Amino acid sequence: MEATGVTAGGKPVTFPQYLLLNAKRFATRPAMRFKDYGIWQSWSWSEQRDEIRDFALGLKAMGLKEGERIAIVGSNRPRLYWAFCAAQSLKAIPVPVYADSVAEEMAFVLDNAGVRFAVVQDQEQVDKVQSVAADVPGLAEVIFDEPRGLRDYDPAHLHDFGAIQDKGRALADSDPKAVSDWEAGIRASDGSEISAILYTSGTTGRSKGVMLTASASVKAAEDTANFDHMSEHDEVLAYLPLAWVGDHYLNFAQGYVVGLCMSCPESPETVAQNLREIGPTFYFAPPRVFEGLLTSVMIRMEDASRVKKWLFHHYLAVAKAYGEKILEGRPVPLKGRISYWIGDKLIYGPLRNVLGFTRIRTAYTAGEAIGPDLFSFFRSLGINLKQLYGQTEAFLYVTAQKDGEVRPDTVGPAAPDVDIRIAENGEVHFRSPGMFAGYYGDAEKTRETMTEDGWVMTGDAGIFDAQGHLKIIDRAKDVGKMTTGALYAPKYIENKLKFFPNIKEAVAFGDGKDFVAVFLNIDLTAVGNWAERNNISYGSYQELAGMPRVYEMMTAHVNQVNRDLAAEPMMAGSQIQRFLVLHKELDADDGELTRTQKVRRSFIAERYAPLIEALYDGSSERFIDTEVTFEDGRKGSISATVKVADAETFPVVNAMPEAAE
Repeated sequence: MEATGVTAGGKPVTFPQYLLLNAKRFATRPAMRFKDYGIWQSWSWSEQRDEIRDFALGLKAMGLKEGERIAIVGSNRPRLYWAFCAAQSLKAIPVPVYADSVAEEMAFVLDNAGVRFAVVQDQEQVDKVQSVAADVPGLAEVIFDEPRGLRDYDPAHLHDFGAIQDKGRALADSDPKAVSDWEAGIRASDGSEISAILYTSGTTGRSKGVMLTASASVKAAEDTANFDHMSEHDEVLAYLPLAWVGDHYLNFAQGYVVGLCMSCPESPETVAQNLREIGPTFYFAPPRVFEGLLTSVMIRMEDASRVKKWLFHHYLAVAKAYGEKILEGRPVPLKGRISYWIGDKLIYGPLRNVLGFTRIRTAYTAGEAIGPDLFSFFRSLGINLKQLYGQTEAFLYVTAQKDGEVRPDTVGPAAPDVDIRIAENGEVHFRSPGMFAGYYGDAEKTRETMTEDGWVMTGDAGIFDAQGHLKIIDRAKDVGKMTTGALYAPKYIENKLKFFPNIKEAVAFGDGKDFVAVFLNIDLTAVGNWAERNNISYGSYQELAGMPRVYEMMTAHVNQVNRDLAAEPMMAGSQIQRFLVLHKELDADDGELTRTQKVRRSFIAERYAPLIEALYDGSSERFIDTEVTFEDGRKGSISATVKVADAETFPVVNAMPEAAE
């Protein structure tokens, strides 16, 4: 291995150092793919090095300096990923911003990070950046990837990505020393510089800029890539938000340290199709994506013939009985193996192919807890789905499940080289190789997050089981007790509800209350499909959500969750007594969800206080008027009289029959 990192015995300690190494050891292997105009284009590692070098030299000629922040805004595009590494090669700091951020959110991040340059995807992002220019006085230059629609824009301080590369390429051709100096600067790094600033999702308030050092980020990525035996032969599809730590870590960071191929979808709308075309070997998705996949499968089966429905449900039962055991190499009777083999030929294999999961060797889910039934469903199909627990402040991994030791009720033991402890108040603390260097420009928040002896406080409540696997109960501040003394863990209840394909989102209430009540969002695709099959006409989400037959459907789902909770002594006291179906979908643009689609619980409680009051005062309905934000940024309102329904509760099941036997 060629000497690179000056303090690491020749081992790369930055991602640009890995770029140079990969351009030599994997010169002709694919590094990046992108489907554009219906055609997959590929770049080898040596070609990707040249693309990044040219852009870096162009940025340097524009005046980008070491330590300066450069925003990156847009969907998953090769040029935006190249901008990350180009900035890092100059020791500048990339700051990715969620592409769907509203102007106010974007202005906060750009101003808070003090960016001077921004690399954006297209006209939409240029417009958004220019609309907040007055609130971001430091922003001087904007570089765009896609020129469509920008021909008549004022070219002052607005630059085409390709034109910047052309300048860099001309410099490289005319002055070979510029290239050698660029490479020498990369090799000279000891990895102590800030590699990126990733902003948190803002579940509990304003986003914070998490500073990650280069060497720590590289070490974390190396550890987990080795843990899952990843190599240059792996392929991934990069479809999750660029600004999210999951995408930056699992695709960019791990991709560089092992030299795998990263593919970018044609558009967010074609992800499912592109997934089937690429057939990745390593896959990551938050629970919400797996919920959506299950919903789409169930919807398609509703339209199948009677014979196909019977086969599907029969072999799903076989998979439930034997699938996970076979996946993990545990003993299974010969009859069970034969039945599962037939099911794989008829159902599981074709289903994996339709989902694009045929080649998957390892799949992960994280971001929030996944329902155990949903988790086991995918594993029973032969998909090696595992859970990890992580945070932006850890540069993702805190725990990870080992092959053969996967359970739905835990997130596994500590990841390689990570230390975990449970504080006296039940909060999870960790130390890790990728541990953040602090919050940008906010020393006070950094101190609040760190213990005096150098551990990071996660804000999550958890326990270890007898095997040393971590169980995350909920956000520490969200776990509480009801007036009856029963344990209240909202996320646990919500995940049980979201296993039903007809329920897209759930928000539970109960801390300090006499009973648990919930808000529900129906899944418009699933319930809309049901309505069409039953010749039920509707004009909007609001109209469909308020229909009596939809409430009957939701009542059946809530009652089933209560039956399940009754069988769990610790949770039996938190059965749901009342619920309502919200008149609108929870939306990140309205502040109800984070950009990573996590519920902002306190905001929702404040915004829908009249509805919460109706749940607990015995009302059968309540009128509410809610402000909404349209896609073009305009404000409006939605008003409705929301119905409140009662659910059936069940006596606690005596969970002792096995012991009695």
